[in-house]
Amino acid sequence: MSEPHLSARNVSKLFGPVRALNDIDLQIGPGVTGLLGPNGSGKSTLMKLFAGELLPDEGDVRLLGHDPFHFAPVRRGLGLCPEQDAFYEDLSGYDFVEALTRLNGFSAADARARTAATMKRVGLEIYGRKRIREMSRGMRQRTKIAQAIAHDPPVVLLDEPLTGADPVARADLIALVRALGQEGRCVLVSSHVLHEVEAMTHQVVFIRFGRLRAQGDVFRLRGKLEDRPYRVVLSVSGDARAFGSQLLGLAHVQTVTVLADDRLELTTTDLDDAARGVPALAQAHGVRLTRFTSPDADLESLYRYLVSQP
Repeated sequence: MSEPHLSARNVSKLFGPVRALNDIDLQIGPGVTGLLGPNGSGKSTLMKLFAGELLPDEGDVRLLGHDPFHFAPVRRGLGLCPEQDAFYEDLSGYDFVEALTRLNGFSAADARARTAATMKRVGLEIYGRKRIREMSRGMRQRTKIAQAIAHDPPVVLLDEPLTGADPVARADLIALVRALGQEGRCVLVSSHVLHEVEAMTHQVVFIRFGRLRAQGDVFRLRGKLEDRPYRVVLSVSGDARAFGSQLLGLAHVQTVTVLADDRLELTTTDLDDAARGVPALAQAHGVRLTRFTSPDADLESLYRYLVSQP
């Protein structure tokens, strides 16, 4: 089996008496993975360990199969977009990205060509000529992402990459992150904005109090919460009350509440069964189903549950 792009085995990190990470054990391969958790949960610390900026106090961290702290050459395979700004403010975006690309070992001509292509890819083909100190917050974020990918790394770490970006820029950058994952790169994205993470990926790692609480596909993780049934909101053309009585005959339906003459809410232990059974029941009784949504089948619902656990 091939080596994962990123791995942490029994990793702990202490800052004085504070244990920022506690016995973290995970592996991350190609594609986009969202790194989630409340403030102070250890997300940035984990990214810094993967980037070789910190050394774990216990356990082993691997980047592309090597220790990123002690084996510097492996860091050439890493692209890092940190949360904090660290620019040479008097340089233009182009000059900044080109300089960092040169530091990755590329010739002047190659670095210039890579910078031009990357600045176009992040939407700074024109505005990247500005001095960084004159750029908007969103442009600065695009520049940070550009320097992280100009050298074509197989691993990309993005710490709050959409901070300060306007709605158009956010949509562009979400599409870019998805594309990076589709190219076979390992992209780890830390963000507090859940719907943005959900737009990038359904693969998540959740950390709280420095411990790994969940890892995997959002929908599979949500499906394991057997003690928390799904809510489903339905709109029908017809008598919602009568249809609600019929829904109670489905084995997976626990409760039905009539919200309006044409709208009701049910709770179910199995969303897949509901997605199949409810439309079939409606068709059998001549009821037209105009809406079927579940406010509980998303990343926010899973996040709320995980945060609520001790």
